[in-house]
Amino acid sequence: MRSFWRAVPLSIQHVFAMFGSTVLVPYMTGLDAGSALIASGVGTLVFHAITRGKVPTYLGSSFAFIAPLALYVGKYHSPAEAAAGLVSVAVVYALVALLVTRLGFARVRRFIPPVVVGPVVSVIGLSLAGTAVTNMAAVHWDAAIVSLAAAIAASLVGPRQLRVVPLLVGILVGYIYAYARGLVDLHPVASAPILSLPHFVLPHFTGSVVLAMAPIALVTMVEDLGHMFVLNEITGRDVTKDPGFSSVLWGNGAATFLSALVGGPAQTTYAENLGVLAITRQYSARIIQGAAVVAIILGLFGKVGALIHTIPVPVMGGISILLFGMIAAMGIRHVIEERVDLTNMKNLIVAGVIFIVGVGYPNNGVALATLAGLVIYWVLPDVSRKPV
Repeated sequence: MRSFWRAVPLSIQHVFAMFGSTVLVPYMTGLDAGSALIASGVGTLVFHAITRGKVPTYLGSSFAFIAPLALYVGKYHSPAEAAAGLVSVAVVYALVALLVTRLGFARVRRFIPPVVVGPVVSVIGLSLAGTAVTNMAAVHWDAAIVSLAAAIAASLVGPRQLRVVPLLVGILVGYIYAYARGLVDLHPVASAPILSLPHFVLPHFTGSVVLAMAPIALVTMVEDLGHMFVLNEITGRDVTKDPGFSSVLWGNGAATFLSALVGGPAQTTYAENLGVLAITRQYSARIIQGAAVVAIILGLFGKVGALIHTIPVPVMGGISILLFGMIAAMGIRHVIEERVDLTNMKNLIVAGVIFIVGVGYPNNGVALATLAGLVIYWVLPDVSRKPV
């Protein structure tokens, strides 16, 4: 029982990390936020069941599908077609998982060198920098700085009990400060419903929605691969070997399939929660599963979710700076540990293109940067010239 109560705050940290992005997608597309939370929780539990609890990551709403979901849900008012599109995405995941199982991931992995992996891991964090700084922290820098400083202090100089929950400490301190500043609005809590059930949907298939959404699965798979590389760096264990990348694909596809049936968006592994793992160094899958259960409860009880939603944006902005920065630093560490020679002109070009494409492209930049890096690496000759 004591271990249970110790795990609760660790799980809550993961909920705070994923909450903003998970509910932002339904907000932008017209889907129900409660259904999205329930879908993320159920999807994460299913993912963990398929990967046998060996991949400690959280699944939340994917941003890659915002455009087609907004079209079919928001403009055409056809959530049944949107659900059909997500089912087709799950089918693509299943087909690629079968292909990876047949070929063997080791054969695929040989085509992904460290000079591509390291910068891609960094880009996953850097591509979120604008969101953390411009869209969140810059709203009220003082609240963001208080939250960030509290989280850093708890992580470095706090007592042992606080060093495992630095993000929660930062959020609580930032929330108290923001409340004193008059930045917290509690009115939405009073008007929120007590109980909120998911919006179950029966998919309606059309050729147009399948063509619009199914190919995007290939983009999110590349992002999944990048996230697994991040997870490998954080935990020191290669999850692409055990339980295997095919299991990750099966899990993500199954989560997206179930999400479609309850009126949620596509599911994907979350970089935000990988940042939590990097900071806390608590890799137990039970903690992530606890966060999934909390997400389901939040989706069912509207007032609880509304209370969390009162956390001011700049408070989460300060926390996000730390989260995303840790991910970016993990990529640099990978380059150093793999002894990538950046005095080699070809390696320098590969890394440079990945950074600029990944950070500069607003949508799906990580996937495009990965593809660009791989193409350049395998097409350019290695003349072993040093940069001038």
